Amino acid sequence: MPVAGLAAAIPLACRAAPAFLEHNALAPAGIQAEHIVRLWHLTLIVCGAVFAAVLAGVLFALVRRAGAQQHAAPDLSGTVRPERRAQRVVVGASLFSVVLLIGLIVADVLTDRALSKLPGANPLQIELTGWQWWWQARYPAESSRIAFVTANELHVPIGRPVVVTLKAGDVIHSFWVPNLHGKKDLLPGITSTIEFRADRAGLYDGPCAEFCGPEHALMALRIVAEPPARYEAWAAAQTESAPIPAPADALAAQGRQVFERSACAGCHTVRGTSAVGQLGPDLTHLMSRQTIAAGALPNDAPDLTRWIRDPGSAKPGTTMPAVPLSGADLHALVAWLTTLQ
Repeated sequence: MPVAGLAAAIPLACRAAPAFLEHNALAPAGIQAEHIVRLWHLTLIVCGAVFAAVLAGVLFALVRRAGAQQHAAPDLSGTVRPERRAQRVVVGASLFSVVLLIGLIVADVLTDRALSKLPGANPLQIELTGWQWWWQARYPAESSRIAFVTANELHVPIGRPVVVTLKAGDVIHSFWVPNLHGKKDLLPGITSTIEFRADRAGLYDGPCAEFCGPEHALMALRIVAEPPARYEAWAAAQTESAPIPAPADALAAQGRQVFERSACAGCHTVRGTSAVGQLGPDLTHLMSRQTIAAGALPNDAPDLTRWIRDPGSAKPGTTMPAVPLSGADLHALVAWLTTLQ
């Protein structure tokens, strides 16, 4: 299903304007990524030029050898007297190679220094924890807004620095959103940070870049970079004083009861209900997200039903168990979950 179709399930105030997902280190959307891509282009040019020079030398030697007399005696004069010209070529090429390598080292150090000095004040702070196999994002309290938790999707305002505190809840994971920055590992027991700034609105893909188990390939993180006003609207919706609306009808009321008395409440939190589980994502604003199961499925009623009935069919090896529910209870549960905007 195209990303444009996924966006249809999200309230207008919470969506980013672009309708496609980017995952391209050569298309920087922020100042940090621009530093990296400049280093990449410089390295490519230098290595390409060296490769072309070596290839030209090999071709010259082959052509020269092909033009020699086939039955002529080999020239062994070089064994008794120095070949000054050849020596000068070898020494010159070696020195030039050293200069190029030193130049690349200097460029690498300067890029690293630039990456460590993200300009701008008042950064947005986000705490990101990697789990097998999903991402938990905690936004701390800011001005008059309370803290809130979401999953598998980071919303950030364009033009504002973002500092992401990285933690691993179980094994090693790796944060990598190539349009915005390079890779940074999440290590169990160690807290690290990565800073970036999105300067162009868009949807940016950030899959886990460190093998972390069977479902490593289905552990996607999406960055939604949007104008500040749109970001503020999304953040305000995540922290409403009334976390969830009252069930709109009898079917939704039944679904809430199913959720609270089933295993769902033991693993997930929905603010305003008795569900306070910490093992899985917070579902208070489930339908504000574009995907479920860390990007494995679009976030709509049919796929929610499939995910709850048989998680292993969509994500083999997932730690989420299948919840044994009757058809009527499952239908009611999904009807209620789709109201969690």
